[in-house]
Amino acid sequence: MDKEKLLPSLRFSGYKDTWERNKLEHYLNVSNEKNTEGIFGKEDVLSVSGDFGIINQIEFHGRSFAGVSTANYGVVNTGDVVYTKSPLKANPFGIIKTNKGPAGIVSTLYAVYHPKENVYPDFIQVYFEQYARMNQYMHPLVNKGAKNDMKVSDANALKGDVVFPKVDEEKKIVEYFMNIDRLITLHQKEYDKLLIMKKAMLEKMFPKNGNKVPEVRFSEFDGAWGYRKLGTISDKVTEKNVYMEYTETLTNSAEYGIISQRDFFDHDIAKQDKINGYYVVRPEDFVYNPRISTTAPVGPIGRNKLGRCGVISPLYTVFRPKEVDNSFLEQFFKSSHWYSFMRFNGDTGARSDRFSIKDTTFFEMPIPFPKLNEQRRIGQYLAGLDVLISLQDKKLTKLKNIKAGCLEKMFV
Repeated sequence: MDKEKLLPSLRFSGYKDTWERNKLEHYLNVSNEKNTEGIFGKEDVLSVSGDFGIINQIEFHGRSFAGVSTANYGVVNTGDVVYTKSPLKANPFGIIKTNKGPAGIVSTLYAVYHPKENVYPDFIQVYFEQYARMNQYMHPLVNKGAKNDMKVSDANALKGDVVFPKVDEEKKIVEYFMNIDRLITLHQKEYDKLLIMKKAMLEKMFPKNGNKVPEVRFSEFDGAWGYRKLGTISDKVTEKNVYMEYTETLTNSAEYGIISQRDFFDHDIAKQDKINGYYVVRPEDFVYNPRISTTAPVGPIGRNKLGRCGVISPLYTVFRPKEVDNSFLEQFFKSSHWYSFMRFNGDTGARSDRFSIKDTTFFEMPIPFPKLNEQRRIGQYLAGLDVLISLQDKKLTKLKNIKAGCLEKMFV
């Protein structure tokens, strides 16, 4: 192959040597080191994770899955490389990781390798982090068994081609990706903290179990909250798209709220000649979707913040708020406080993926109701948290995209 093709498109300055194509066995030796003397116990068993790399099994899973004896388990020293012969969703031929932690042992389902002096061990993990590169490398070497296990010997797993630079450049590349991973971890923690905070505030800023005051409240407000039935602070929308005035079909997703059906499914699900019977959803209307999910166990209620009208299937319930702050009502429906009413008064019906409740009963739902100025304050505060969560999510996504781009361009 022309040596010019063995250069990455993105590279640190100061490095000009051509990368070399070799079999992976040029850099790794199969390890036959076993735990025969029982130096390591069940507490030292390691697992290999696509997201977290090589990690202590008990720390990762909360328990040990080791058999009665671990004498035939492979010893994994710090810096050793492990190939898992178990398929993952993104890596159907398994994954390759480097042990960056203390020594331990792995079951016989794993292949363990000692790195040679001509390679920086951590570089091997970074090299195979891109799903496509890992899959393309292993696919020609593996035969899948009846139980979807990997039919490839430890030695044959090293017979594929890799293209590596010299060790000093490998170290520079690893250092760069370690810094990116640290930033991703930092932003992920901040994102997770915000999600936990938002969940806690949704729990504490609305009264529980018929109480008249919430657990957490802004200091400028006092006095008992009232309760209003949903039907007294909103009107059920029955307007149909009879004259085909609107052609954009909407859906209400537990994760994304009310969005265009085309954006959610990449195409229109509804047939255009049928949408004359769909409900018209105007800006600031609310929509109840009876489809249940893990994150919406009784179905989600969303607010149309698109700033335009659309139509939605008559399987949904559409209602228009009045005499209530819309942000307050939206945040209440993001909480779990209304679930007990739904579960007591409805059921999953004939279809296990849909919740069933009569409209008349649905609009009897009690809504905790402070004065309007307190509603606005709560709505603004919780919506502000949503903005912070969205901004943090965008930062996190940007970092992950940068890493993905570098995994593509910084290797041959």
